[in-house]
Formats: sequence, C-alpha cells, structure tokens
Amino acid sequence: MVFYRYFTGLDPPASKRLSYVYAKGDKMTVADAVKLLEGQFFSGEDKGGLIIASACGADLMSDVMAFVKDRVLLLTGLVNPQVIRTAELLDIHAIIFVRGKSPSRDMIEMAEDADIILGGTRLSMFLACGKLYEAGLKAGGTRAI
Repeated sequence: MVFYRYFTGLDPPASKRLSYVYAKGDKMTVADAVKLLEGQFFSGEDKGGLIIASACGADLMSDVMAFVKDRVLLLTGLVNPQVIRTAELLDIHAIIFVRGKSPSRDMIEMAEDADIILGGTRLSMFLACGKLYEAGLKAGGTRAI
C-alpha cells in the first residue's frame, strides 16, 4: 500500500490491497512471492513452501556471482542457461523471471535437475522488487561491497 501511495498519491482501491500479510516477519515462501507478483510457476510449484529471507534483482550474472548471498530469491530478466548454472553454483533455489520472460524447455529441465524453482511475472524488475519489499521481505540479497 505504501508503494502504491508513493507513486500515485492515493490509497489503492480495495481490489489492489493485499488480502493477507505475505511475509512472516522478514521471510516469506516462494509460493507467496509468486502470488504477490501475480506470477506463475514454470517448475517446482510443489516446492513453493520454501522459505526465503532475502531477494535480489539482477540481469548481470557476473554481479550475481560477485555480490549475491546464497539462499536468496533471484529476480532477473535474463533468460538463458547461464542463469540456472549461476543459481546452482551459489545455492540459489528460486528464480523469478520478470517482464513476462519465459524460460526455454531446456532451462526448465536444467532447473528441475538442480531442484531450482522457476517462476515468472509480467511486472518489471523495479515493481517486483518493490512489491516484495513492501510485503516485508526487506533484507537485501547482496553481500557488503
């Protein structure tokens, strides 16, 4: 609600308000994150109960490798096998593709083999990160520089 009010100056209409609190303290499940972002699962929906404590948005996998903590929700607009390989190396168990991007069948199979959950949203990276923050996922997913 704060996020909506910040950009519009108005309270959101009832249909846009969160129907319940997604975050449990400073954590939420991957399924809650996908629902909050009005998204869908591409694979791993059965593992949607995985608890995440932080999130990070990045399109450069070199930045992910240099700065991202392990066990984080990764939001990215990059759709290629390198994203799955990077997540596997860094113990990242959930990826949400932004801007309506969809992984290829090969990427979905790679993710399933590596037990990585894949989801997607039509939201931009900025809005997706903002919604997660507003819902209580406030811990940044990056190490100190």
